[in-house]
Amino acid sequence: MAADQLKLPYIYVRPKPKEHGLGNQIEGFYEKGQNTILIEDLVSTGKSGLQVVDVLKAEGLNVTGMVSIFTYDFPVASEAFKKAGLDFQSLTNYPVLISLAIEKGIISADQEEILLKWRDDPANWKGVL
Repeated sequence: MAADQLKLPYIYVRPKPKEHGLGNQIEGFYEKGQNTILIEDLVSTGKSGLQVVDVLKAEGLNVTGMVSIFTYDFPVASEAFKKAGLDFQSLTNYPVLISLAIEKGIISADQEEILLKWRDDPANWKGVL
């Protein structure tokens, strides 16, 4: 775990407060005003990450940014992070995945354009591979 390796505190935010015990939504030790970075595994629209940011801010934490392992790089996410004033970085993203798939021969270069168009508007995408 990154926090353990860096000797930094770690907290976990539940989707909703526990219905038993202390009823915590945030587990772990933290202090109001503490700088915090949110780490996500996957970012698509950014909605769930921004909900966690709201929970952290409501508890008095200073969220300085968010990082993820992977993002689809959807325009809606970029717009949401910009609107929230949240710095966001990801280790890798969908365009890199597509490039690697071409390099490895998993997909053809002809399919790249279709797959990248999906990212622009996945809800309304009607492409065929």
